[in-house]
Amino acid sequence: MFRAVLLALAFALAAPPPPAAADDALVLVGGNFPPSVADVEDIVADKAGYYGAEHLSVTKEFAANAGACFAAVSTGKGDICSSSLEAVIQGYSRGVRLQFFLARHPMYDYTLAVADTSPIRTLADFRGKTIGETGSGGVTEASTDALLATAGLRKGDYAYLPISRGAEALTALTAGKVDAVSFPLQELAIFHAAAGIAFRYFPNPRLADIRNSGFGVSPETLAAKPDQLRRFARAMVKAYIFVRVNPRVSARMFLEATNRQVTPAALDLVTREIEALEPLFPAYDLTARRIGAMNADGIARYCSFFADVGATPELVPGASLVTDQFIDFANDFDRRSVIAQAKARR
Repeated sequence: MFRAVLLALAFALAAPPPPAAADDALVLVGGNFPPSVADVEDIVADKAGYYGAEHLSVTKEFAANAGACFAAVSTGKGDICSSSLEAVIQGYSRGVRLQFFLARHPMYDYTLAVADTSPIRTLADFRGKTIGETGSGGVTEASTDALLATAGLRKGDYAYLPISRGAEALTALTAGKVDAVSFPLQELAIFHAAAGIAFRYFPNPRLADIRNSGFGVSPETLAAKPDQLRRFARAMVKAYIFVRVNPRVSARMFLEATNRQVTPAALDLVTREIEALEPLFPAYDLTARRIGAMNADGIARYCSFFADVGATPELVPGASLVTDQFIDFANDFDRRSVIAQAKARR
């Protein structure tokens, strides 16, 4: 019997360990293609190992726009969408039901702006001017119209011109095809870093503190995968911090993930872009205790704005579009250790 026990023990020690449990799989759908440096955090969450530390396997896919992103998640073709939430507000009357659980930016994404060399100094100066926008009829028009109305201007007193994004938009601005832009703040920060253009901003005070972009899920996914979602949120908060304290390594990760050459010039440029974007990243204030919170009161005010300007047929209940149920867990880690490790990364 003693020999049998020894043999059994030896066999147990020699046998290979049982296979490790597979990481939980999530599909993240981005509504912004090609990926922008403004969305670098989910790349960092992967490359810095934060997904792995939370036992997650996250696959990134892309949709043509925010509406397509929400459609993919609503129909179960993805778990999480990453986009601004205007299409959810406008789609509420058609049955779109998504909830955002983590903010991507700490402020409203869009603003009216001019180059700091422009003679435009007041809202009244926009009379007779052409305002560039990414696409016609977007929500930025409603925000700009409401802002200019406070100076007594009406539609017809100024014009809009779609100028797309990126290099095309920058060319339209520098060539004088438009006098101003109603644009995402992220694009303007990148223009400043890439071309040295400084801007004078005219934000809509009613909307300035609204966090209108983030990560959203369907009610079904929220109910079925709460543990995976809270771990995803924590991985992202760590990534937010990493980008804030180590922009250069974040830039290298972005270049590698988007299959670009990591040349010194490219690395310098993307690093400057990330540094210019820092105030727009959720972890700009490293002492904040609820990094990534969506601000339900702000979303409720945003829904009221949509109803007031006729962008929705009814008042959408803003509280139903966001949840902060994962924020405490997402911020529950040794922040000083994460900051130190991120700073030390080369």
